[in-house]
Amino acid sequence: MKKTLILLCMLFLVSTLYAQIQTVPSSNENYIYTKNYLDYPASGDPKVSETVQYFDKFGRPKQLINVKATPQGKDLVTPISYDEFGRQVDSWLPSPMNTLNGAIQSGVNSNATNYYGDNFPFTHKNIEASPIERVLSNVQPGLAWQNHPVNFKYQANILDDHVARFVTTTTVTDNTTYSKVVWENEYAVNQLYKSIVTDEDGNKAVQFTNGYGNIILLRKISQDDENADTYYVYNEFNQLAYIIPPKAVMDFFNAYGTGSNVEVPEFILNDLCYQYHYDGVNRLVEKKLPGKGWQYMVYDKQNRLVLAQDANLGAAKQWMFTKYDQFSRIVYKGIYTSSQAYGSQGRIFEQSTINTFTNNNTLRQASIGFNSAGMEVYYPGNTTYPTVNFKLLSVNYYDTYPPYSFNPAHPANAVTDNITDVNNTKGLGLLTLIKNIENDNWTRNYSYYDVKGREIGTYSINHLGGYTSTESVLDFSGAVKQTIVKHKRLNTDTERIIKETFEYDSQNRLLVHKHKVDNNTEEILTQNTYNEISQLSGKKVGGAGFSNPLQTIDYQYNIRGWMTKINDPDNLVNGKLFGYSIKYQNPENTEAYAIFNGNISEIDWKTQSDNVLRRYDFSYDTLNRFAFGRFTTPGATVIENNFYNEWADYDIGGNIRSLGRYQKSYNNQPLLIDNLTYTYTGNRLISVKDNSGNYSGYPDSSGNTIGYDLNGNMTDQKDRGIVDINYNHLDLADKFTFDQTYVVKDLFLGDLIKNVTTQYLYRSDGVKLNKKYIYGVGKNTTESSTVTDYLDGFQYEVQGNTTQIFPPVLKFIPTAEGYYNFENNKYVYNYSDHLGNVRLSYTSNGTGGVEVIEENNYYPFGLKHRGYNDGVGNPSYQYKYNGKELQEESGMYDYGARMYMPEIGRWGVLDPLAEKMTRLNPYNYAFDNPVNFIDPDGREGAGWGYRNGAWVFLPGMQQGDEEYTKRGFTDFRPDGSVVDNVVITNSSEQNTGHTYLGFNGEAKYVTQGSSLGTAIPLTVGWGNTGVGTGTGTIAGTGAGLSLLTILASAVAIWTLHGDAAVDTPADEPEDLNNLYLYRNMRSVGGLPELGNSLNTLGIRNKDMSNNIFGEIKADTDYVYGSSGMGMSVTPGYGNVVPVVEFATPKTTLFRIKATDVYRSGLGINVDKINHANITPVGRIMLQQFRTQIQATAPLWKPVR
Repeated sequence: MKKTLILLCMLFLVSTLYAQIQTVPSSNENYIYTKNYLDYPASGDPKVSETVQYFDKFGRPKQLINVKATPQGKDLVTPISYDEFGRQVDSWLPSPMNTLNGAIQSGVNSNATNYYGDNFPFTHKNIEASPIERVLSNVQPGLAWQNHPVNFKYQANILDDHVARFVTTTTVTDNTTYSKVVWENEYAVNQLYKSIVTDEDGNKAVQFTNGYGNIILLRKISQDDENADTYYVYNEFNQLAYIIPPKAVMDFFNAYGTGSNVEVPEFILNDLCYQYHYDGVNRLVEKKLPGKGWQYMVYDKQNRLVLAQDANLGAAKQWMFTKYDQFSRIVYKGIYTSSQAYGSQGRIFEQSTINTFTNNNTLRQASIGFNSAGMEVYYPGNTTYPTVNFKLLSVNYYDTYPPYSFNPAHPANAVTDNITDVNNTKGLGLLTLIKNIENDNWTRNYSYYDVKGREIGTYSINHLGGYTSTESVLDFSGAVKQTIVKHKRLNTDTERIIKETFEYDSQNRLLVHKHKVDNNTEEILTQNTYNEISQLSGKKVGGAGFSNPLQTIDYQYNIRGWMTKINDPDNLVNGKLFGYSIKYQNPENTEAYAIFNGNISEIDWKTQSDNVLRRYDFSYDTLNRFAFGRFTTPGATVIENNFYNEWADYDIGGNIRSLGRYQKSYNNQPLLIDNLTYTYTGNRLISVKDNSGNYSGYPDSSGNTIGYDLNGNMTDQKDRGIVDINYNHLDLADKFTFDQTYVVKDLFLGDLIKNVTTQYLYRSDGVKLNKKYIYGVGKNTTESSTVTDYLDGFQYEVQGNTTQIFPPVLKFIPTAEGYYNFENNKYVYNYSDHLGNVRLSYTSNGTGGVEVIEENNYYPFGLKHRGYNDGVGNPSYQYKYNGKELQEESGMYDYGARMYMPEIGRWGVLDPLAEKMTRLNPYNYAFDNPVNFIDPDGREGAGWGYRNGAWVFLPGMQQGDEEYTKRGFTDFRPDGSVVDNVVITNSSEQNTGHTYLGFNGEAKYVTQGSSLGTAIPLTVGWGNTGVGTGTGTIAGTGAGLSLLTILASAVAIWTLHGDAAVDTPADEPEDLNNLYLYRNMRSVGGLPELGNSLNTLGIRNKDMSNNIFGEIKADTDYVYGSSGMGMSVTPGYGNVVPVVEFATPKTTLFRIKATDVYRSGLGINVDKINHANITPVGRIMLQQFRTQIQATAPLWKPVR
């Protein structure tokens, strides 16, 4: 019997309200039809996104149709096929076909072959002939990849693997675990599971796990046949106690490898390893990162992180504190000064003190509770811990706006409609007060919402008294149609107004982006065109009219969806200023290597400045680290081969050991400007010695010693004339002091510059507000200064000296395609490459043509080429490598969280997210692969992975990382890539078929300025939170966060849905501060019945299966906490639960405390307002997870 299921994703439907041709799926097929309205359904011809999923007679998907989804109104069709065993071994790419209005299509495979011009437009899996059907290899789309699969092997360890057995001896003192780690010997044969992943280029990665599913060893093989081993050591309570990275492993075995039962010495642990201590309820309370002092954490009884201390704070007896309300929303933060000295005993004292607070919730009040740093606060200051000796840094208000005298008028209607009344803001964040770190001025940030809970306006009063307001018009689906920004530096200044408008096609692809400043002529920033699989294919940039853009830019891609061209450098015609091509498996240079794993093998570029084609060929080591960049000028009249070569060599931990560069010399020959050797203690760079005798690259050959503070922050770099670097409590450099005898020549003035100091002003949330650079020019002893204000994108400069301060000048604001220069009232446009490096800047010359302002070309690690196409450019606009701002006096690029030194390819500060990339040292840049990755904000080199037709954001991902390749991820791309998205998972986006993979997991089908939005946004979900070790519990999605912090956003908005009371179990006193998880289950003797069905306590195979982590078929299959999947439950708070249908017959409503779930070694993932999953922690076999869940049966209490 055939069944038809029609899902109408809409508020209501009246078929006569629109005149478009109806979608009519094939009536003789099984299908699911989904319609998602992008416009108000009552509008005359509403935009819709429609899909039809067809199924075969076995209920398996066989064809997916995105109806009329292409730019030309064709269907985008994806066939789904199976082999003779019912396995989906081929995953086809989607292809456009003439629409049949949703009817099933025929000839899809041949159509895909024709569209892509390749006989292999699909991924093929080779699966072993066994009941567990493990994947043996993945072959990617495209003829070129058919002989370059990703191979998988599944074995047990053998004697030649030499897997070291590290064991711990753990004592519990003052309710804290303290472990010693000893190398006992090697694991015996067949004691560990072994999986081997070999990428398309033959690079191997090996993972060893024990019977509990714990990773014991991750091994990669370097080009020197050295094992890059990372060991994970667990204590007797199965808690991760140590992570021993490759450099620590090598140093240890080089010194102690001939013995056994050897304790790992403290200097190796402190310099190179990750160390963790826990309390009696499995909370991480002490940790030490390599090269950084011990960090301490203190929690309240609701498992919320209240105090955190690092070594720099500890030296002053200070702690960062956080206070929460009854919904565990953060209400204010600050710095608390303790009476206790830094160390374990100080932490134990603070923990004992906070344990006396039964209720540690800070409740909002109508009157002023206290005043701190000049700010009145509508919360009490002494009812929760800490009660005294604290200084406020930030305050958050929810639900209602506090009655401050400085509140702006609530916008009645702004530029949008349906703005919510001030009485309809329950559960929403309304005002955040943020203090400056270096002084006591405040920024006040207000948010305004429409009736759907979508933010449609903001108002920020800056620390100088001016403001920036934004008003947005959203369409039905949440896409931004218009924004208006109003700004003043000071409240007495003239207001500047920025208006942007956005136009979309029928599938919400951005077509036109316009920009207007004050009353000036409106500029068309971009006019976008797309190919039939929704990849951005062209862009007209600039100009006041549609027919006269300043530049027309073309984009091309290969079958893998990887960008291959920005214009064509071999054919710069029609006035194109810049051409750029990217090659992977197809380099033109016969001496270059074809690379198949996604690393770039070659780039070409050409500019109209001199019309010379330039090229870099790249090679990498077997750990996917950049090794050599060879510069050539193919076809040039004057050959300049090797003029800008750069190469690097690394130790086993990723520290650069040597780095070299050439530069064009005055006699037109390659000149060695850098021949650097690095010296380390642990991962700390102690000195750099330049043996080239040339100061054009690295500025000194002295090899001065570099100092560090207790947090591992670099405190000087005397080779650059920096004698001191001071840091605030966020480890952000806030003052550079220079050696005034160290002078450099100013590129613009030609005079000798004497740097004196550079000071930075930050808000307590890390946002940079101000920079003051003091310097001397030439022989003049008078000091001058340049002050830069950074105010919500508006950048000002104030010039001055000891006798005069000039008025502030508004320099520019950024736009989606470059920036607007206020000094000459011109739009400046940037050509950027695949990494966001600004390559060429241009503007209108006022007579219908274009003027090139500046050209920048870079070595792989970011130092700028000198010697050709040099220009002054705009000295105020210094955003260059990766689009980050160059700090000229220090030579560093400011990424936000850290500053980067391109001449040596390193950071000067530990990675704040070092624990997410423990196999690498915390100072290296972009995984030592700057050709393919960037660090978006200085914290991690993020990227995207592709599996089964879906792109997934993978924070901390490395190209070829075995943790992901073993899960079937077959492609990896850096942030900012333009690819053939079929589906984007774990993002806020809901449509399919678009192209842009953004930064930090933010996928944008429509580019700059768009937002699909949601009616009630949740901040929880599995996608962008990895499983790892952080402060708080180590469980599932909640890695690094305390329980109620994870659930706060869901808890906060339950009142929007209404609550249903439940009966309190007689033997369990009500705890209004605890969160419960509810599930309908059959009852046996007052306990839930154990089983594998929906109404029993247990887990089904399909509960753990999806298209990202694969299908779970056997009890021995591994499941992952990071999947977010598990046993379905409903979250509730105190004695209420969100209204849901609990009327399932013949079952009992049971509940369990969320804290009991964590104490049972399980995780929790809230993915909807009224839905959650109890998840595994880390990697575990399905049967082990099922047993773990069923062991909680005595903890479940019947309530209805």
